[in-house]
Order: sequence, then C-alpha cells, then structure tokens
Amino acid sequence: QVQLVESGGGLVHAGDSLKISCAASGRTFSNYAMGWFRQAPGKEREFVATISWNGGNTDYAESMKGRFAISRDNAKNTVYLQMNSLKPEDTAVYYCAAKLFVMSTIPYEYTYWGQGTQVTVSS
Repeated sequence: QVQLVESGGGLVHAGDSLKISCAASGRTFSNYAMGWFRQAPGKEREFVATISWNGGNTDYAESMKGRFAISRDNAKNTVYLQMNSLKPEDTAVYYCAAKLFVMSTIPYEYTYWGQGTQVTVSS
C-alpha cells in the first residue's frame, strides 16, 4: 500500500503561482512513477503531468507545458507540482497518483490516489 496526501492548494488570482505537494508513505517511493491529475466540477478527471521514478523523465498535458513543472524528492517521499501563470480554467481538485515503474498519462493505470487538494483561480 502507498498512502498519498496532497497539500498546498488554495485560492489565488489569475497570473499567480502556486506549488502543491504530495507526500507518500508506505512502500518504496522510488519504485513508483507519479502523476498529477485534476478534476473540475462536471468534468472528467484529466491528466496534468507525470514523472518517472528517478525524476529523469517528465511529461505534461499540452495545455500545461511551459506553465507547470512536476518534480520529486525521493529522500522526502514527496512529489511537487509548480503551477505558474494560473488561469481560472485551472480551477479544479488536483490529485496525485502512483503506479509502479513506468510513467503514464492514463488515470486508470494508476494504483494509488490521494484525496485531492482544491485549487481555485479567480479572475
């Protein structure tokens, strides 16, 4: 089992930056690729970013490229999502997720999920 706890969400203004975190416990964190997903009210959960077990590879949804950055610190069992130039359409609950070894952009391929953290961007 891997337990994931997100933190750092909140209310910001358009154009602001925000960094959210996901702390993992349980199994060996460095065995897991990590992903960030988000879900806005009335919409399906969508892929945001993913990072390989050692942080050497990352991938982003097209609309997040250049604005968001995923990173991880295996010594702290934590993955981060730095979000810059936030827009009202970025408003959503942001979830982190873990899967063994290989990165993925597909939600159902992830085994473990956190409870989510709300990010609200006002115009």
